[in-house]
Amino acid sequence: MPIWGLTKIPLGRKTYQACTDPTYESIRQSPTHPTTMIRRTAALVLILSLAAYAIAAPEQRIVAGVTYQVLHAPAASIRIIWKNHEGVQLRTFPAAAKFLAADGLTVETLMNGGIFEPGGVPSGLLVQDGKELHPVNRNDGEGNFFLKPNGIFLIGSKGAAVIRTDEYPLKEVKVQYAVQSGPLLLRQGKTHPQFNATSTSRLHRNGVGVTKHGEVVFVMTDSNSPKFPNLHEFAQLFRSLGCDDALFLDGDLSQMKSGAEVNNPSNDFGSIIAVTKSKD
Repeated sequence: MPIWGLTKIPLGRKTYQACTDPTYESIRQSPTHPTTMIRRTAALVLILSLAAYAIAAPEQRIVAGVTYQVLHAPAASIRIIWKNHEGVQLRTFPAAAKFLAADGLTVETLMNGGIFEPGGVPSGLLVQDGKELHPVNRNDGEGNFFLKPNGIFLIGSKGAAVIRTDEYPLKEVKVQYAVQSGPLLLRQGKTHPQFNATSTSRLHRNGVGVTKHGEVVFVMTDSNSPKFPNLHEFAQLFRSLGCDDALFLDGDLSQMKSGAEVNNPSNDFGSIIAVTKSKD
């Protein structure tokens, strides 16, 4: 015979007694009981729904006292943009997010692209949607962009790549997106020959690398980091993340924002790199 008990249930200022059957409670909590199965199904649906709305956002890493924001992304999710369809420069994250949304894309993360000139004009190559909007720059000059070898980050018919500027264009590769900057951090596993491991030039930086498997890795130093890396250390970070090829993008004004933050005010940039997914 089951043993029935009385359980006190507080309701407002009064306490009532409810009858409980331990045998029924045991059955109700059984893995095969309809109530349990419904709860588990509901939980699974919730998890899958949250996964569907999850965004690609950077993770924080601390290496040798420097705090970095690191984001891994597949090549197919990346867009490099400068102008809208009317030829007007986008310049800011909110404008870029709005532009991409109108094209049916959900923006997960935005980061500034390569070095640019006054007025937001890229210092070198810019390819957007398969169209060359600004030519490659092979000139000599002063500053990071011209610290040769400099390089190009591209998304093409064979995936993502970071190459030396003098290797462009690649044979039998149709380029969909590309941005030029400098200096090149790594090429085929080798560090830029002019980098000094003991350099005291420690600044806020962002860059992009590509792993052996074609995954793209974006890195930016956290603006609140207690210290910043020199270029040699920045290159070694990309090596530690599995990249044989990596490119410096820009410095002090660099920003990376994810989720709803992409709609918040940002600095003014030249090109902007987006990690996206289809709204379908």
